[in-house]
This record gives sequence, structure tokens and C-alpha cells, in this order.
Amino acid sequence: MNQSVAARLAARPDLGSAFLASLSPAARAHLLHEWRFWARPMQLPPPPPWRVWFIQAGRGAGKTRAAAEFIRAEVTEGRARRIAIVGETAADVRDVMVEGPSGILAVSPPWARPRWQPSLRRLTWANGAVATTFAAVDPEQLRGPEHDLAWADEVAKWPDEEAWHNLMMGLRRGEARCIATSTPRPRAWLKRLLADPGTVVTRGTTEDNAANLAPAALADLARRYGGTRLGRQELAGEFLEDVPGALWQRALFERPGFRAAPAEPPVRVVVAVDPAATAGEDSAETGIVAAARDRAGRFYVLADASARLSPAGWARRAVATFDRHGADRLIGEANNGGDMVEAVLRRAAEAMAADGLRPSPDLAYRKVTASRGKQARAEPVAALYEQGRVHHAGRFDALEDQMCAYLPGSDGPSPDRVDALVWALTALSDGPAVPVVAPFFFGGGDGRR
Repeated sequence: MNQSVAARLAARPDLGSAFLASLSPAARAHLLHEWRFWARPMQLPPPPPWRVWFIQAGRGAGKTRAAAEFIRAEVTEGRARRIAIVGETAADVRDVMVEGPSGILAVSPPWARPRWQPSLRRLTWANGAVATTFAAVDPEQLRGPEHDLAWADEVAKWPDEEAWHNLMMGLRRGEARCIATSTPRPRAWLKRLLADPGTVVTRGTTEDNAANLAPAALADLARRYGGTRLGRQELAGEFLEDVPGALWQRALFERPGFRAAPAEPPVRVVVAVDPAATAGEDSAETGIVAAARDRAGRFYVLADASARLSPAGWARRAVATFDRHGADRLIGEANNGGDMVEAVLRRAAEAMAADGLRPSPDLAYRKVTASRGKQARAEPVAALYEQGRVHHAGRFDALEDQMCAYLPGSDGPSPDRVDALVWALTALSDGPAVPVVAPFFFGGGDGRR
């Protein structure tokens, strides 16, 4: 049942030979581009109605080819005129979705291949249909344009859900449908999308596409990752929520009363900044987290303003967050920039004050330096969560996703949002050690900085 028509005919040489003999040379040429003949059932669109068709599958399972063929069919049949093609970065869109071996150009027959204009981020078909490419790392691109069809690729890799929401708000022409393709990762907003009644989910594994993959590579993947958690996620396409050994588990965020704002004005508010070492499309994010402490020794995460920005951009964002929450102190990690971090923040504060965007050019700033490893800094903060002493004043999906994915000692990407969170709560607890529960430890409202 998981085989294509072509595979089933190949298993019956007598029927396959008779079928091919019945076709004219022209029909055989067209058969090469007849997707329903070559596709496995999971690669074909589900029957309507649906708003989102989500292909949740392992690497190499054929989800890119399925999406590219779906776009081609919708354009050919005249059901799509304005299409959005969205990947994590501009390079991902170009190298995978458009120019890749299973991308739109590769699957299009010579007589129906669109014109690709990279400088305009545009594909144009002979019937007038137009597809525009977008990068999820720049969600503002998706504000304004209207579309009747969209392809969102590897959405689990997107920085957060802002690009997805902007895409959905612009998907309001015609039938207005979206095909999303991704190897799953534990993302809270992705979990909500998969559970949405307007979403139809199709699942597949790397092994399903074995006929089109190198046997030696498949055998190596099975040997290395078979039976492992990583293999279940990346090859079997399973949605796994908790990472064994991670300092935070999602059950912490589901406790009654976890999502709460301070009931009274806090005694102290800080904003912590973990600046990115570089600025660019593929650079890390700058972590910016605001947190507060009340008189009873409870902690509140007030905002996660983290973003991928230039130094001037993240500095203005950090200062604006400082002002918005009436913070007492702005804390900056100096490992990646030394005194430059403070200089950039102060210039931003002065410029914003000159523009009338903040009350004073002065900025209460303190530099912190990571003399210990991330795990040593993060463990006391994780303990505060386990004690039920930290609350989130809202939903911070990107931050919570990163918290639940952070595995101490791993060599993965820097957990920028987590770093900023740890600096903020460490500063509020007046030291790196796990504070005792008694409120007198914090000195009440004596205003210590």
C-alpha cells in the first residue's frame, strides 16, 4: 500500500511491459512527468477540505519532491496564481526548494518550466502564475503580500512562529492552502499546528524512500541511529517532545499557575543580553530576556525579545525592553564582545533618548563574564523551576523550545535565549548558587542591585 503505481508495475514485469507497449512515444515521454504514476501514497495530497497539508517525515523521505510536484500541479491546473515559497533562509529556498534536485525547476517538464529570476525572488509560469520566495528569518517580508497557495519547508527549523503567522495572514486568496514539509522537532507552536482541525498530517520515513536512496547510506544510517532517539526523529519522522537528560521538561510548563504575571509590583527587574558573536543571516540570535523578582522570592519571566539582529539592532531592542518593563539593571555577557557590548548599548540608549524614545540617556549596566560552563550556570536556574519558583508571564514558545532542547555538554548551537534567561535569573537570585527558599535571603525590597 505504500508503493507507487510504477513500483507495483515493476514488481509485475508482465503487466509493466504490456502497459508500456500500449503507450505511444509521446505518451511515454509525458509519463516521465506524470507524478501520480511515480509518487507513493504519502506524497499525494489528501482529499479536501484542508487548510494545511503537513508532511511530517524523516530525512530523504521525499517530502521536498512531493511539495514541488504539488505546486507544479496546482499551477498547471490553474488553481494557483500567487504562491509563496518560504524556507528558513534565502539560501535554503534557492538551494533546496527552487534549484535543488527535487525542487520546482527540476520537477518541471521542459514545456512547463517557470522562469526563475533570483534577483527578484520570483518564479513565473507561462500561464501567468507567479511564485515569490521568502526567508523565515526575515518574517517582515511576509507582511502585506496576498497568496492563494504556499509551500513552507522545514518549518521546525524556523527561528519562531512569527513567519508562520504572517504567512497564514497573507494566505487569503482563492482556496488559500499551504503545504508544509518538515522533519519534526519539539516546538510548542508546531505541536499546536499539527493538532489544528484545519491541518491534515501525512507521515513518512527515510526507509519508505529506499528505492531512491543509496543502499550503503541507508545501511550506515540504520547502523548508527537505528533505535536511537535521534533516529526516531530524523529518520522515522516521529514528533518527540522531551529530550532525555535536558535540564527542563515540558511538564514544568504545564503546572497549574505556571503562566502568571506578578500580582504586585516586583522588587527588582532586570534585562539580560547574550549578544551574538556575528551579524548575518546564518548567525546566532542575540538572547534578550526580561525577568522580575517579587517580595516572596518568586521569579517571573516577563519577555523574550531575542532576535537575529545587527549590533545596533539588538542594542536598541534591549534598551527598549529595559524601558518597557521599568528595569533596574541591564546585564550583558561580555565574552563575545568585551567592553564593546556596553559601548553599543550606551550608544543605542543615547540615540533613543535624543529621538525622544526613552526618558534618559543614562543606562544602569552591569557586565558579566562566563567563567564557568553553561551547564554549571544553568543547573541552579533549572532547580528554581523544579521548585516551582519561576513563572512565565505569557507564552514564550521559542524560549521554552530551546530550554527543553538544551542538553548539558552537547555540541549543538549556542542556546542564546537560554543563556539570557540564566543570566537574568542568576542576577535576580543574587548569586549563582541555588538560593534558599526563605524570603529573607533576598532582603525584601531593599533595592540591592
